[in-house]
Amino acid sequence: MKLWHNILTKLQDNQKVCLLIVVQNQGSSPGRQGFKMMVAQDGSIFGSIGGGVMEYKLVEKAKKRLLKGEFSSLLTKQIHQAKTPNSSGMICSGEQTVVFSTLSGKHITSIQKFLQENQLVDLHLSEDNVSFHFDSTCKNPIFQYQNQKNWLYQEPLKNKKNVYIVGSGHVGLATTEILKFLEFNTIVFDNRKDLNTYNQNTFASRKEIVLYNDIQKYIPNQPNSIVIIMTNKYTDDKLILEKLLAENQFNYGYIGVLGSKEKIRIMFKALRESGIHNKLLKQVYAPIGIAIKSQTPQEIAVSIAAELIELNNKNTN
Repeated sequence: MKLWHNILTKLQDNQKVCLLIVVQNQGSSPGRQGFKMMVAQDGSIFGSIGGGVMEYKLVEKAKKRLLKGEFSSLLTKQIHQAKTPNSSGMICSGEQTVVFSTLSGKHITSIQKFLQENQLVDLHLSEDNVSFHFDSTCKNPIFQYQNQKNWLYQEPLKNKKNVYIVGSGHVGLATTEILKFLEFNTIVFDNRKDLNTYNQNTFASRKEIVLYNDIQKYIPNQPNSIVIIMTNKYTDDKLILEKLLAENQFNYGYIGVLGSKEKIRIMFKALRESGIHNKLLKQVYAPIGIAIKSQTPQEIAVSIAAELIELNNKNTN
């Protein structure tokens, strides 16, 4: 979401912004569908559409469009092979189509609404229009092309999901830090007061001391909720999972539990005996994280972040 925050800042400063989006790609293209970057009137840039000499050329083209005051959207195809028409200057094979669209002050309200209210919104681009459509029903980007004057690109824009980290020890601290870098909205819970790692955690969007017996009141059972359970006690981990699954419904985007395979085996056995359906437990990622033989808190945090990235990319491709 940093891209849209940067765009909003420039628009509020009465600057116009050229938005570059990869609307289609094939083969080994460095830019994938949905990659974005902005070029502002003051020359500042943010984001990427694939990098390299290709990106440099397109940024310079965007600067010229802003200087000339060109507002209609423009499609340009980049072929990543040497000695071919429309060659991008790269030789990685594949191709990508990039659209240049100009954003101005009239788009401020829509972008503010999207960012502040966590609204679902579709971005619509055509040769003569840039618009934001709220209450989105589109799930994946769509590019329809007839010719340079008749085309449409539609993409659902989504704010990052909420990550609820239950347990603010060393691993919780490291995980919050890396997820902030990845632009997730992180909420940290613990039941211990005056915990040094809780106090040191300046990366969370929000922190709160709670009773784990009431944890279900703080974490909505909905697809926008990612839950990471990593308390300092097996009994607390079990209690939290039991509370979250008590209604025998699993609408969460993700639940993961930190621990060894043996700990998870014993915990799940106890939960089944307490009445939690096995079909719900099968949806829990446990032990949490990609298997990379991680040992330190930072390595464990990387493995967790990698699992979330993998899951997110599976759901959007």
